[in-house]
Amino acid sequence: MTSAAAPGRTFNVTVPGADHLIRLHLSESPLGASPAALRAAENELRRASVYPDPERQDLVRALAGHWDVTPDHIAVANGSDELVLATALALGDRDRPGLVTDGTFPGYRACLELTGRGCTAVPLADKAVDADAFAARLPGHGIGYLCNPHNPSGAALTGEELTALAAAAAHAGVPLVCDEAYMEFAAPETPQTRGLLDGDAPLVALRTFSKAYGLAALRVGYAVGRPDLIAVVRQTLRALPFSVNRLAQAAALAALGDPDFVGEVRRSTDARRRWFTGELDRRGRGHLPSATNFVAVAAADSALAQDRLAADFGILVRNAGLFGFPGYLRTSLGTQEHLVRFLDALDEIEKNP
Repeated sequence: MTSAAAPGRTFNVTVPGADHLIRLHLSESPLGASPAALRAAENELRRASVYPDPERQDLVRALAGHWDVTPDHIAVANGSDELVLATALALGDRDRPGLVTDGTFPGYRACLELTGRGCTAVPLADKAVDADAFAARLPGHGIGYLCNPHNPSGAALTGEELTALAAAAAHAGVPLVCDEAYMEFAAPETPQTRGLLDGDAPLVALRTFSKAYGLAALRVGYAVGRPDLIAVVRQTLRALPFSVNRLAQAAALAALGDPDFVGEVRRSTDARRRWFTGELDRRGRGHLPSATNFVAVAAADSALAQDRLAADFGILVRNAGLFGFPGYLRTSLGTQEHLVRFLDALDEIEKNP
């Protein structure tokens, strides 16, 4: 099945292996991947007996060009999850705990606990990252992790907040890892870590090809950061030299070379987000502002709604209460048809609990 997003371009929206379910729970792109990326992956199947480049050199150089940095600013891994673990293993003072926020992606805490560092969590302020509190707590910790735009609220930090956090990291000498998995969906003027890399702050941004580029199954993530930090991350990743497979490297390289595709994904997502939040307002259903490809939608009992939607309607969404946002369901911005079915089902569940 395809969905036209712009004149002359179509997108693959089939999700293999889950044809009987509406998948709105993992922020997957309903627009698929660039045809160029799919062709590149298919071509590499002919070389399946040959190990991939353990240093990911072609992709590293392409990403360096994309970000206008030198290759020593880039590290490529098996999804940004692997980079969260690598940074937890390698960066900062390991005798001090890491700093995270409440109510966000649990992988930061899990990796810090797994590596024996432990962590401190800064409470959110009105369902948003409290940048002032985080900056104040950063000294005395070994590393900090922030999700920006935030998952699951969808909110992005302001330029003033991001600059203050970078200044705090520089003053304390504590590496700050900014997970920007959803930044491609935000407006171009949204402040991001790249704009601060020319300073002396110990910053690392994490990016992924899983979301806007539609390559979730192939698992490619990368870090852009200060070269001394990236060198340590790269050395850590060498413990698993072939973790980014040949198909994934080729597909990511081709996807990066098709900026028109990801630009149209961004525009299509923005249009669907504006339509969807307008529809939520029309129905009188609360939601949180989002700069991403998901929206946190108010539900009377989010845990019950998640289970009923799956069992009775075949619709998968995420109970944001699991992240610390009870009373909200995080839904991906899937097709308009699927989003209408989700809202109709949610209305029915709450009318007939």
